[in-house]
Amino acid sequence: MLQPHEHPILRVATYNIHKGVQGLGPARRLEIHNLGHAVEQLDADLVCLQEVRRMHRREERHFAHWPSQPQAEYLAPEGYEAVYRTNAITRHGEHGNALLSRWPVLSHQHQDMSDHRFEQRGLLHTEVQIIDRVVHVIVVHLGLIPASRLRQVAQLLDFIDQNIAVSAPVLVAGDFNDWGTGLGRRMAGAGFAEWREQPTPTYPSRLPLNQLDHVYARGLIPVHAMAPSGRIWRRMSDHLPLVAEFAWAD
Repeated sequence: MLQPHEHPILRVATYNIHKGVQGLGPARRLEIHNLGHAVEQLDADLVCLQEVRRMHRREERHFAHWPSQPQAEYLAPEGYEAVYRTNAITRHGEHGNALLSRWPVLSHQHQDMSDHRFEQRGLLHTEVQIIDRVVHVIVVHLGLIPASRLRQVAQLLDFIDQNIAVSAPVLVAGDFNDWGTGLGRRMAGAGFAEWREQPTPTYPSRLPLNQLDHVYARGLIPVHAMAPSGRIWRRMSDHLPLVAEFAWAD
């Protein structure tokens, strides 16, 4: 058993699950059950999810095996705590960000990050007790428009400045939708680092060309990152999950 002064490598995953459904129209298929197995296989201490459905009345009617639980609770492996907050309310339901944590969650809050009326976005901020440390975990899903993403990163960094002590370890994970607008440089300028020794493309899952998904850390040291590959991972979502590992700074 770990002693209070011992800190293992912290394993963090971020995954845009595309609301648990793939395909279009009548050909769309339910992937939430496969995603449940996939999340367990990631064996992460913290799993940060985007495009998570709390409920959707039309899909519940369409799919005979739609889970009775909200997706965050359904995907949480045994012993994990699930925290979900809504970003978008639509005609048939709602979806947002979630955190699945192997460690106790002390608190959580949500902030709206919508930059215009066509995209509802938000951040989920949680405090997680990991042995004798409190780690702040922020799950984000940024917009599709480059100018929106720049404003949303500015809002994110302002939120961190106002709500989190400079000395506290912080993880920011999610779908940044960044195709080269320099968001990584802005995060680095604010003291956040990620594993960059080699590219880790996550999108599109069938032929990954770009890394839209990131895990940035302040007060933790990136030691590795990878995206699993293979046919089953290509089927479940339009993104691959990103799995990043961090060592403690002291």
